[in-house]
Amino acid sequence: MIIKELAVGPIQANCYIVGCEETKAAGIIDPGDDADRILMALAESKLTVSCIINTHGHFDHVGANKRLKEVTGADIMIHELDAPMLSELAVTAGAMGLQADNSPSADRILADGDAITFGNITMTVLHTPGHTPGGISLFTDGHVFVGDTLFAGSVGRTDFPGGDFATLKASVKSKLYVLDDDVIVYPGHMGRTTIGREKQSNPFVRA
Repeated sequence: MIIKELAVGPIQANCYIVGCEETKAAGIIDPGDDADRILMALAESKLTVSCIINTHGHFDHVGANKRLKEVTGADIMIHELDAPMLSELAVTAGAMGLQADNSPSADRILADGDAITFGNITMTVLHTPGHTPGGISLFTDGHVFVGDTLFAGSVGRTDFPGGDFATLKASVKSKLYVLDDDVIVYPGHMGRTTIGREKQSNPFVRA
């Protein structure tokens, strides 16, 4: 499995390109900005985009949806509860003095337990609300991509509309901390961690 990480946009959100080594099919997780950088990274690894997966609907994670959809034609995927946010990106970014293009509507609405397959890679959708109502994580073969649900030593903010700390804490405990300790966690900002490390030392959600 190929995993490429790019910190994109003014808020430096992590965009992940996950590719199948055998077929060169790829999924893009959270393309928040810098579409041309993402396209360059795909070309460097000779990957073809099958899907664009949004872990949640905040503009810093979906801001490049429009450009990538135009260039690749790949399906945009997001949870039902965050799907309405795709048409509000210009407003929400503008409120922070930033710019973002509204995203096209989702081609596929995701739900807990769904499977997303590209090449020989299958990702399982874990509904992990709390940061947003429709936040999801994506688990595959010892790796979990968690958006803004869980960070190294921290958790996602819950003071935005739709956020709720009790819900986020329950998501982390019931959907993420049940994974094996050696599962690598790929968060929406900052560096990687592991499930075991967060269970032992995360001050916001302990096992």
